[in-house]
Amino acid sequence: DQLEQSINELDGSNRDTDLKKRPTGEASKIQDPPPEQLQSLINLYSQGQHQQALNQAAEMLVQFPRSPALYNICGAAHAGLGKLDAAIEDYKLAVQIRPDFAEAYNNMGNALHHQGSLASAIDSYKQALEIDRGFTEAHYNMGNALRDQGNLAAAIFSYKHAIEITPSHAEARNNMGGVLQEQGNILAA
Repeated sequence: DQLEQSINELDGSNRDTDLKKRPTGEASKIQDPPPEQLQSLINLYSQGQHQQALNQAAEMLVQFPRSPALYNICGAAHAGLGKLDAAIEDYKLAVQIRPDFAEAYNNMGNALHHQGSLASAIDSYKQALEIDRGFTEAHYNMGNALRDQGNLAAAIFSYKHAIEITPSHAEARNNMGGVLQEQGNILAA
């Protein structure tokens, strides 16, 4: 059954190999499902129905095998299920298809951060920010990774960027205050 095979591919390690076997040229163009189908997946994910989102995405990948959006959603669903290795592979496939996919780099950074791979997470956030300098969440997430790495000055710098772009970003303000406090700068905190 093709659907079962696609689900197994989502959970297996042969996804990268299968993508490399796909046609090049005209047949290799990005193929995202219609927005309403993607929204249906996003709704499942947002409701915490991660396995259902994966199942539905596997079904869609049969028809849209070169959809970076589908791989990004699969990555988020895998991360939601605690399957970080699978999530990272999904994000890698998304950026392999669409190298300028800042959101997928940011999401990959989050999965790597949760794995404790701070240097790799920071590299992934840097990739996202090379694509989109105004990506608030990538600046914020980079700040978190830098803080956890012990690079407090760089973390403050990242939080400041997030706040400059989105002044109402309460989490960035809060985390920057925490880092300033760690540095002993209570008044600034």
